[in-house]
Amino acid sequence: MTIKRMDNVGIVVESLDKTIPFFSELGLKLDGRSVIEGEWAGRVTGLESQRVEIAMMSTPDGHSRLELSQFLYPEVVSDHQKAPVNALGYLRVMFAVENLDDTLARLYKLGATLVAEVVQYQNTYRLCYIRSPEGLLIGLAEDLV
Repeated sequence: MTIKRMDNVGIVVESLDKTIPFFSELGLKLDGRSVIEGEWAGRVTGLESQRVEIAMMSTPDGHSRLELSQFLYPEVVSDHQKAPVNALGYLRVMFAVENLDDTLARLYKLGATLVAEVVQYQNTYRLCYIRSPEGLLIGLAEDLV
């Protein structure tokens, strides 16, 4: 076996101060914030010089984490073709929630918007996609079994 586990999913955001409360309301716990910079970091990312503030957040079960990155230098780019690591975007992150309607009501108060509609897949689960206040695409699914 090659993989032991998935450590985290990294998402580049415009503002940690706007994004952390959104994911906290969803139920993730802020593990810490830190500024990463220096020559060693550039050797990993390919950005010769960088200064980035990161926030690590974990799911309630402790098995999954999000690494939120706000690039202070260089500026973020939005070109996703051959994009460097500080490009905004990803497809989506899907979270299993206990009560989809309650979760949506709480996230709407923070500026989340529903992408299309809440749908039910057979008798298995209800799900939807929402956009966070920064436009991040988030999937939410409630198990019905």
